[in-house]
Amino acid sequence: MDNIYFLMIIALAFLAVADLVVGVSNDAVNFLNSAIGSKAISFKTIMIVASLGIALGAIFSSGMMEVARKGIFNPGEFMFDEIMFIFMAVMITDILLLDFFNTLGMPTSTTVSIVFELLGASVAMALIKIGADGGSFDDVVNYINTSKATEIIFGILLSVVVAFSVGAFVQWISRLLLSYNFEKKANWVGAIFGGAALSAITYFILMKGIKGTAFAEESLDFIGDMTIKDYLEAKWAILITANFILWSILSYLLINFVKTNIYKFIIGVGTFALALAFAGNDLVNFIGVPIAAWQSYEAWEASGVAATEFSMNVLSSKVPTPTLLLFFSGMVMVATLWLSKKARYVADTEINLAREGEAKERFQPNFLSRGIVRFATSISQVSSSLLPKSTQEKIDAQFKKPVISLARDKKYEVPAFDMVRAAVNLMVAGILISIATSYKLPLSTTYVTFMVAMGTSLADRAWGAESAVYRVAGVLNVIGGWFGTAIIAFIAAGTILALISFGKGVAIAMLLFFAILLLVRNYISYNKKSKEIRAEDSLNKAESCSIQGVIEESANNIANVLKRSNKIYSNSINGLAKQDLDLLKKNKKQGSKLAAEIDELRDHIFYFIKNLDETSVGASNFYITVLGYLTDITQSLEYIGKVSHKHINNNHKKLKYNQIKELQEIDNTLEEIFNQTKKAFDERSFEQVGSIIGRKQELFDMVSQKIEKQVARTRTEESSPKNTTLYFSLLLETKDLITTTINLLEQYYNAHDSSILPIKIEGPKE
Repeated sequence: MDNIYFLMIIALAFLAVADLVVGVSNDAVNFLNSAIGSKAISFKTIMIVASLGIALGAIFSSGMMEVARKGIFNPGEFMFDEIMFIFMAVMITDILLLDFFNTLGMPTSTTVSIVFELLGASVAMALIKIGADGGSFDDVVNYINTSKATEIIFGILLSVVVAFSVGAFVQWISRLLLSYNFEKKANWVGAIFGGAALSAITYFILMKGIKGTAFAEESLDFIGDMTIKDYLEAKWAILITANFILWSILSYLLINFVKTNIYKFIIGVGTFALALAFAGNDLVNFIGVPIAAWQSYEAWEASGVAATEFSMNVLSSKVPTPTLLLFFSGMVMVATLWLSKKARYVADTEINLAREGEAKERFQPNFLSRGIVRFATSISQVSSSLLPKSTQEKIDAQFKKPVISLARDKKYEVPAFDMVRAAVNLMVAGILISIATSYKLPLSTTYVTFMVAMGTSLADRAWGAESAVYRVAGVLNVIGGWFGTAIIAFIAAGTILALISFGKGVAIAMLLFFAILLLVRNYISYNKKSKEIRAEDSLNKAESCSIQGVIEESANNIANVLKRSNKIYSNSINGLAKQDLDLLKKNKKQGSKLAAEIDELRDHIFYFIKNLDETSVGASNFYITVLGYLTDITQSLEYIGKVSHKHINNNHKKLKYNQIKELQEIDNTLEEIFNQTKKAFDERSFEQVGSIIGRKQELFDMVSQKIEKQVARTRTEESSPKNTTLYFSLLLETKDLITTTINLLEQYYNAHDSSILPIKIEGPKE
């Protein structure tokens, strides 16, 4: 039995490495997004700077490991075997929970996860002990470090409000002083801003770095026999002032003589500081529990006492973490940062919510987001009415965004936000996280960086009338996911602890095997999802400003829509024939996905029309009409997929043999039409398009014959109302699908020889 604990230590070591990989994949965006979103410096430079910050932060994070040992529970109340069960339950839960959220593409907090997992597992173990001893439920408070746990939880929740408020305030002041034309301001303005930002960042880098080293407690003569840590805390005002003066002078010299863009420099230093703070603050979330377990094992093994009788008071004392382990952990984090695809994938959520202007809105508005936007609009209107008109105009002038004028043949990928906002994001988030770290509070870096970014977006007027309800809905969804994380972590850790406590070694082995299976399954699922639809089948927004370009892009989109429409329709019929619920479910999703892509094209119409040449404006009517027909096609396919899935999902009677046979005849004919149409558009052959249009009546007659046959069956032999309803629904929607497709072809065919689109389309070049 004693060997089980050594095996558990080995298992925890592997879980720690896996947790580092999964955790960094989730949290890397916290310190990369501002630099990536602003496009101030190259991606390679960002990664190098962030890697250096992570490596140093990991080495200096020893002090935070106390949270895993005694921050949540009172270790003296538990025996060695119970502590090991708690640690094992926490690590299994943590890696599964983080990987689950990563797979969904939703950012979550590793700090909240570990805190509530420790709380859930220790509460569950306390209840088991109380139940065995015949105690009262009220005795749970004796096992939990309620004061520290409450302080940690309150600090995490408070960080949401503080980060948002401070970020919004600092950004509003910064924009008011610098405007969007910050690069045209006098050099001394940039120097002052650089001095303020860099002095704050530097001070907290010093605080974070020094307080994590062995030198922090040493007394030095030239600072009055004070320890370095005490001196930094006592003389903070002098240090910040001296830093401000030094950095302001250095910034001025860099701007004037080296011609350095001081905002890029701030973003680089801020990225380093935030990566440093992340590693120092969050490393405990990944390896704190395994290290505490290893130190517990060493103490127990040296004691010679039985595992069930050895009290874990040893965890109450401060034990330094070996620097080698911290260094190794830092290297794993750096490697993950460079290699993880998920780390880059999760970044889109925060960047798009903070983006200026147009973005692909992932979240749909709800009554709460609409209410918040209306309330905020009302407050803004009242505030504006209270200010003198001249003052309001001056403020508005500072927030006026510059217009970028480019030649029509030039393209410019606009950053999500400018360098002033990126600098404020990094500066404020780095300071808040470093303050929390200096007070041993495991503040959530995810909460802070996300809420700072949202606060600066609001203050910077990035959320306009066109996007506000979507952005607010996104913020609410993310915050709701955070609270869900806490609840899930608490319940899951408690449940797994109970299984381990009663099942011992067998339960641990089964849970580890189950965890490995889930991780492998999620990895395969993620890769499969990312390759679901290949690039050649996706739809592209119209970017051309000429008639010829509009024709080419529309032809490509039509070909791809018809190819996917053919597959969706065939899968609906095959799913009904085989009563394959899984196929129909996947097919229903494919229909919704195609409809969503068409909606994105429609949302882009404004920018398409704006981009047209004066001589090509007539092409807008053609393009809008084509999109209307594509929308009608996807609506028909969505309806067919929906009713087919609903029929099988509700376990209604299977369609009769003759009904299936007739639907397959229609499917075969439509497949032939769709394939011919796709080929015609791929080859830009209008002769083929004309021949397909000529089969219009044949297609209508085929569907009409099927309807007449079903009417006859219904009067004589049909006994299922549901089957009849489904069959007629499929036939009528198929007729609409055929009508829309033919109308689309006629629109394209007629436009070829019209005055609107007089240019002949050439086939693809060899």
